[in-house]
Formats: sequence, C-alpha cells, structure tokens
Amino acid sequence: MEGMKCRRSINILIIGLSLAIGNCSSCDFKAIFNFGDSNTDTGGFWAAFPAERPPYGNTYFKKPAGRATDGRVIIDFLAEALELPFISPYLQSIGSNYSHGANFATLASTVLLPQTSLFVSGLSPFSLAIQFNQLKQFKVQVDQHHRHSAEYNLPGRDVFGKSLYTFYIGQNDFTENLAEIGVIGVKKFLPDIVSQISSTIKEIYALGGRTFFVLNMAPIGCYPAFLVELPHDGLDIDSFGCLISYNKAVVDYNNMLKKTLVRVGKDLPGAHVVCVDIHSIMLDLFQHPKSHGFKFGTKACCGYGGGKYNFNKDMFCGNSKIIDGKNVTATACEDPYNYVSFDGIHATEAANKLVVKAMLTGSYFYPPFNIYNYCDIKPII
Repeated sequence: MEGMKCRRSINILIIGLSLAIGNCSSCDFKAIFNFGDSNTDTGGFWAAFPAERPPYGNTYFKKPAGRATDGRVIIDFLAEALELPFISPYLQSIGSNYSHGANFATLASTVLLPQTSLFVSGLSPFSLAIQFNQLKQFKVQVDQHHRHSAEYNLPGRDVFGKSLYTFYIGQNDFTENLAEIGVIGVKKFLPDIVSQISSTIKEIYALGGRTFFVLNMAPIGCYPAFLVELPHDGLDIDSFGCLISYNKAVVDYNNMLKKTLVRVGKDLPGAHVVCVDIHSIMLDLFQHPKSHGFKFGTKACCGYGGGKYNFNKDMFCGNSKIIDGKNVTATACEDPYNYVSFDGIHATEAANKLVVKAMLTGSYFYPPFNIYNYCDIKPII
C-alpha cells in the first residue's frame, strides 16, 4: 500500500491478538468505504424507508439501530478492530459522521440493476452501481469542502488512497431468483455479477483506492429461511442439514469470483484486491455450531412456529399476525449468542464477531494479505 509509514512483525498467538511495535501510527487505513446489502447495512435502508422494529438491535444497541440482526454486523467489528468508529450510513442525514468513511450498503441491495427482467419485486433500488455513484458524489463533497472538512464531518482529500474498500454483496442477486428460475437459471448470470464487482473496483482504483476486501458468498443452503423456502427433496440435504445443490452453486460462484479478483489485482499496479473467504467460516459455524460455542446452526433465533428451523415465510421476525383468532408475534429467543442465524436470513452478532476474528488471522485472505503490516489490530471483545 502506497504511503505506508512502517511495517510491523506480528506473531499471532490467538485470534484477534496483536502487538504494537515502536512509534508507528496505529493504522494506515484512515477510513472504510463499504458496499453491500443487509449483511453489512448499518442503517441506510431504514433511513430511506423507515419501518424497522424490535427485536432487531437488542443485543448491543438495546433497540433497533439499522442492522438486520440482534446487534453488530461484520463492518462494525472490522471498524472496531481497525480502531475506527462505527461507519455511518451514507443515507442517514441525522447524527452521521463521515470523517472515517461511509457505508453505502442497504438492505435488499443487488449487484445488478433490479430493473432487469430476471429480478422479482422487493429489492432495494440501491444497486452496486448506485452505491458507487454515491461514493463519487461523496468525493465531490470532500473536494469541495476540504478546507472545512471538520465542520462538515468529512475526511481529508487524501483519504481515498488511505482507505479500506469492502464489498459484501451479491447474495440477493442469487437468492431472489432461485425459486423462480432455479439454480441452472441463476448460474447463467453469475458472470455478470462478478464482472460488475470487478468493474467497480477498477473505477474506485481510478479515484485513488488501493486496498479492496471482497467477501465471497456465504453458504445460503444452510440458512433456515432458504431451507424452508427453496424447493428441494430429502436427497438434496447433506449430513449437516444443508442444501447440497444450492451450496454447490455458491461454491461455483465463489471460485469464479476468486479467479476474477486475482486477474483484477494483477492489472492494477500497487493495488491489493483480496478475496475474503467468509464462506468457509460460515459453513464451519453452520456445520459444527457446538465447536464454536453455539447450540443451534440451521435454526433461527427469531421466528414463529418453532420446529426444526423456527422460520415461517408468512411470519417474519418481529411481525404480528392473527392466527385462529389470536394475535401472535414472531419473537426472538432469549439467548441469541447460542444461534448462528438470527432471523433465518442474517447472522447473529455472535456469529458476525467470530467471522471477523477468523478473517483477521489472515487465513481466509487470497491472495495472502498481512493486515498486521498496516494496522495494530485491536482485539475484538
């Protein structure tokens, strides 16, 4: 990374532990710019379309806080590890501070434009192309107000070359079409998703960006919601209770993404384009929950109906409905730290924390990337 003041030799003893050496600055990443969907949305969607309700946010914020889970999401923990404040949603006008970056992620966002005929209703208008345009507009504001950046809660003009650009998006492109056109139909446009992500990276590089983390797709065949909603038979369930065919399609996509990102990285001098394999991390949590301190893998904490998955597509987490003359609500469990999935679609705060801790060991970065050469990583508590 250009402008790196110093390098550090780090001996990782346990996940999340780092040693600060000498008088080096705490981190060469001065900001995070995130692109994504509900997995990393920190309030953008509900700032644009206010409708959030409990029990979301209960674990950490004690109230709904724009996260589609019980507490913090991956981007929150990553910011914490880099000793940065929570990254404000770009769409949230009240109480936001953009001195250390901006979060363009919104719930239900896609990589490709929702207007495409392949897509069904219910998706966010804030596709990856729109999120990138928001970054460009953000840069215009930074350039215009650089002499009064503190007054406007903006970073300095040189921040774009000293930032970490993160992507966690594509799951909605994949899942929103599965029931309608199936795995074979979805696989036909996976190359378009990968191409759009790589093109966006190149455009950000032209704006000065140099370090990119692209999180691959989680094993959607293990999520309670998709185990309930996606068509399958008993032969399509593996020994861990996950959907075989859908997870294989995800692996195909992840392999395609990885190969493309390697090529992109080689084409951009001085850039680090890193594929982050959160798929392997999440798959292990779902397959071996008890090994990681959880009790339940493929069962949602918040839902209605109990049973194997505790998910009802007609009764989403936090919603109420009259059934047999009674008003019932899809409520949350009292111990979300025992669950990998919060509402059937999103991970719990506990799972998100373990994902970031595993990421920061460096074992899931490809090509290899030693983040400890750039930051004195703060232990995640």
